[in-house]
Amino acid sequence: MKNTPTVKLGVVAVSRDCFPESLSVGRREALIAAYEAKYGKNDVYECPVCIVESEIQMLEAIEDLKKNECNALCVYLGNFGPEISETMLAEKFDGPVMFCAAAEEASDRLVGDRGDAFCGMLNASYNLKLRGVTAYIPEYPVGDAAYCADLIHEFLPVARAIVGLKNLKIISFGPRPMNFFACNAPIQQLYNLGVEIEENSELDLFEAFNKHAGDERIPAVVADMEAELGKGNKKPEILAKLAQYELTLTDWVEAHKGSRKYVAIAGKCWPAFQTQFGFVPCYVNSRLTGRGIPVSCEVDIYGCLSEYIGACVSEDIVTLLDINNTVPADMYKENIEGKFPYAFHDTFMGFHCGNTCSKKICNPTMKYQMIMARSLPVEVTNGTLEGDIVPGEITFYRLQSTADNHLYAYVAEGEVLPVETKSFGGVGVFAIHEMGRFYRHVLIENGFPHHGAVAFGHYGKALFEVFKYLGAEKIGWNQPAAAKYPTENPF
Repeated sequence: MKNTPTVKLGVVAVSRDCFPESLSVGRREALIAAYEAKYGKNDVYECPVCIVESEIQMLEAIEDLKKNECNALCVYLGNFGPEISETMLAEKFDGPVMFCAAAEEASDRLVGDRGDAFCGMLNASYNLKLRGVTAYIPEYPVGDAAYCADLIHEFLPVARAIVGLKNLKIISFGPRPMNFFACNAPIQQLYNLGVEIEENSELDLFEAFNKHAGDERIPAVVADMEAELGKGNKKPEILAKLAQYELTLTDWVEAHKGSRKYVAIAGKCWPAFQTQFGFVPCYVNSRLTGRGIPVSCEVDIYGCLSEYIGACVSEDIVTLLDINNTVPADMYKENIEGKFPYAFHDTFMGFHCGNTCSKKICNPTMKYQMIMARSLPVEVTNGTLEGDIVPGEITFYRLQSTADNHLYAYVAEGEVLPVETKSFGGVGVFAIHEMGRFYRHVLIENGFPHHGAVAFGHYGKALFEVFKYLGAEKIGWNQPAAAKYPTENPF
């Protein structure tokens, strides 16, 4: 299944009736031409029905956008713009909306062809606030055709995440494990975001798993697992059960997604899971996440929500990791100090048992879960996918509802260093500038749990805008050394 949306963004030009309509028409045509020259024709639709000057024309534009299946909108101020009808357009459109505006073209056209969209953008933003309408306005929203084409392109991953959430169902299994209340999940904020949730018992999942015993599709899934694992297939005896579990989840998704187009899963993985199912689900979780269906561990509902947002923004595989342990001082001195531009407290290790997709792991190997095996028979802890996480740029981020129902988020860009971890699980040596201060004054101060979502690339700008659009009350990021956090001791 395709588990993230495709965005088709409609561009509607607006015009104030005391300004030449030709300004908006010509500037819209130039914008579309610039976009198609840089990015192609697939993402945008030029709404030619009218230039919106009135409420009636606004309704005509809405109908044209629906007819052409646009699920995102750019309101483009070719001149000053009609603050009422242009903001009503944003209000009535069913999808994410951005605003941008045309700059003046040349000094010899500042009489008959001056558009004043720089001024009109202020009125538009004021009227959006009056109506309580959420819209994306870029950091600097006024420019020529080529510049505004770039603004539209930057909005697409934001729009993709917003559209995805409005059509997302999170399927969870079981309550959170004991001593993992840190992944607290008040579901009110999910409904506020437009996300549906289906909470199920572990017993429901176990019943469905048992009904898949002997499923005729199991050998084909096992063969696919064998091909993926290659030399890393160190636990071949467990693959049939893992295949049975994978089919259980994929069938559940198809049977239970209901009216929603997209799905993410918050799965139970311990402590009773191993003894009853006879394995750990980490590898299956990694395979589904690799196919665009994020699966979080420990019934972390906001963890899988965060993963899904990252999948929409990056259009790539994501993962969920513990912000786990410090880098030993000798490892830092030997492998990092003087070789990479990071202080000791900028580094840490991100880890999870084995839920990261094989495509994001160096030499992935099927193993048993060492921590669980300390208190359980080894044979019921098989099923983790282990190895060092691939080096490269990453973004660490999370969207979370607090226990008292406030929506907080954080985002920080960094990298996985090409340093051997000498550890176990799916693990990597991470580096984020000013991580020590970020850890204390964002993560600890705001009560974030130990799980963080990871996107493989630098997507901080888009994720920050997604969190703003969703109405997060606080968005933390790793402030530079010269900038102090509100709770940071200045002495």
